[in-house]
Amino acid sequence: MIRRARYHLLGIAFLTAVASFFALTIALYTKAFTQLVAVTVQTDRIGNQMRPGSDVKVRDVVVGQVAGIESDGERATLSLALAPDKAAAIPANVTARFLPKTLFGERFVSLEVPERPAGTLTDGAVIGQDRSRNAVETEKVLDDLMPVLQAVQPEKLSATLNAVSTALHGRGGTLGETLGMLDGYLRELLPSLPDLTAVLADTAPVADLYHRAGPDLLAALSDLTTTSQTIARQRTALQTLFGTVTTAAIDVTNFVAANKENVIRLAADSRPAAELLARYAPEYPCLLRQIADTVPLAEAVTGRGTDHPGVLSFTMEITSSRGQYLPGRDTPRYDDHRGPRCYDLPAPGEKAPPYPPEGAFADGASKPAVKPSGGGGGGSAGSLAHSPAERDLIAVLLAPRLGVPPRDVPGWSSLLVGPLYRGAEVTVR
Repeated sequence: MIRRARYHLLGIAFLTAVASFFALTIALYTKAFTQLVAVTVQTDRIGNQMRPGSDVKVRDVVVGQVAGIESDGERATLSLALAPDKAAAIPANVTARFLPKTLFGERFVSLEVPERPAGTLTDGAVIGQDRSRNAVETEKVLDDLMPVLQAVQPEKLSATLNAVSTALHGRGGTLGETLGMLDGYLRELLPSLPDLTAVLADTAPVADLYHRAGPDLLAALSDLTTTSQTIARQRTALQTLFGTVTTAAIDVTNFVAANKENVIRLAADSRPAAELLARYAPEYPCLLRQIADTVPLAEAVTGRGTDHPGVLSFTMEITSSRGQYLPGRDTPRYDDHRGPRCYDLPAPGEKAPPYPPEGAFADGASKPAVKPSGGGGGGSAGSLAHSPAERDLIAVLLAPRLGVPPRDVPGWSSLLVGPLYRGAEVTVR
């Protein structure tokens, strides 16, 4: 019996020792033997990540922990247990923020020391929530971050961040240089920000203009599609055209290369004539109109509508001789510089004006005149073409008109006038 009772006592002692050990461990964990400074924090809300046992920090130094959390439905009260030695260095006018340890971790209480600390935090003090602008913005960011994290799925975001971390591992120097270059670019860009702002402001009217022109632009593109289809269908003809143009270009190139000196010389020699033609250019419409008006007369001369079509019929008037040509007195003098002029043609039956104009010859001594005279005769230029007899006949016919003896009529006159007289009926007055 005595031995059995001793075993019972030893068992009770063992259980008591074990219980005491666990009780002591829990007491040490809960700092039951440590003197603490109890303060409270009142806030509107603390979120789901704040729990009892969370850290209390001042400037990232742990100074205590959250002892308890209570809520009355409108406000929340946190009980903080601070170490006495560290609480003595905390000002009484600190404020509290609730920050996450990591992106996905629980929150902790951060006691923010103001710029002007006052007093010392004592047991039973009440700490208010930080309501500064930075604190409000930080809290808003954290509040808005939760829906974003729920939408992007944290496990995928974690994988992405891990991949980014792996990619940047060992490249800190390169990343630093890149950031430095970016800072330099931004410094150079900063003075141009007003211009950039003005450009962006002007972009709106331009965009509106393109918006209004959009239908026309689309219609033009649609029409261009039709043109492109036509080109595609005619590509064989285009290839032939390009080949022909290429051959012609080669021929022109060879011609110009072989005759470039002649072309240059021709252009230089043609300039005086071109300038003269350009000077009298205003006269051309009148001249062409008068030529067109003489078509009926030309048809009458050539016998159109008569029994002998193609046979020339005209009247030539011969005046008496004004004497022989005297050099120096009868030498033509070209003093007519009136420029382009338009002379009215005489109506049918009217007498033509004298030609050449007054002043064309010196002193007017041997000026030919166009005057009707009595008498007349008829003849036919029926000799052999360019024969001496024909040349003599043409010289006799032209000498009175030219005011020179027949022997002084140029021999080449038959080449110019012979085709007109040959085969025609000529009446001499």
